[in-house]
Amino acid sequence: MDVIKFTLKGRTAFFKKQEVNTYLYFTYGNIHKVALLGMLGAIYGYGGYNQQKKETKKIKGDPYPEFYDKLKHLKIGIIPARYIFDKKVQSFNNSVGYASKEQGGNLIVKEQWLENPEWDIYLLLDNKEAQEVANCLLFNQFKFIPYLGKNDHFADITNVQLVKEVMAMRDPKSLNSLFRKDEFSFDMVDGWGMESSCFKYEEKLPISLEENTNRYELESFVFTDGSLTQKKESLVYQIEGKNIAFF
Repeated sequence: MDVIKFTLKGRTAFFKKQEVNTYLYFTYGNIHKVALLGMLGAIYGYGGYNQQKKETKKIKGDPYPEFYDKLKHLKIGIIPARYIFDKKVQSFNNSVGYASKEQGGNLIVKEQWLENPEWDIYLLLDNKEAQEVANCLLFNQFKFIPYLGKNDHFADITNVQLVKEVMAMRDPKSLNSLFRKDEFSFDMVDGWGMESSCFKYEEKLPISLEENTNRYELESFVFTDGSLTQKKESLVYQIEGKNIAFF
């Protein structure tokens, strides 16, 4: 099975958490599957949330935005360039007029941004939609400009490669990518019974959209250099010497 690989990075990124919607907007610590599908859908030219709202005003719209309806079955793997990305709070004015009911119509917005994020993204080419997106990437045929969560944060896509040497794995002892927490157990203690020096990042990240409200459905993801034991059957491939979990 072939895989398309590319490096995704930017000066800043903002993947908004839906739980907080006042005073300060927070970001997830990594790009998640729904945001990545949205970016790939923009590259190919699928409609997003705005187009979905317009369709809903007619007779009956699809329960999902077009990009998600078309691409939700894609299998992706994500390798962050660092264990954790720096975050900074940015303040700026939104003065479009309808942003605030305050005098002057000016709203002061505070957002938490990721600083210099970078990931290696892997996409399994096991269906027609994945192959179509891969062709857009390989030949630089982008319908819309890709961005990292919001159009203030332009995405830089480089090192696009088609990889053919892909080997399925069973019971890997370590992973180089993000993975679902419930699929593996990890040991933070070394063979001498002492706490090891390995690193573990853990966060609940969006994995899908709920049908009725389109709100994020979350799962716990982990990124670690520690040893692992597989608990559930999962999709893991070795690609260019790296063990990558797909979801």
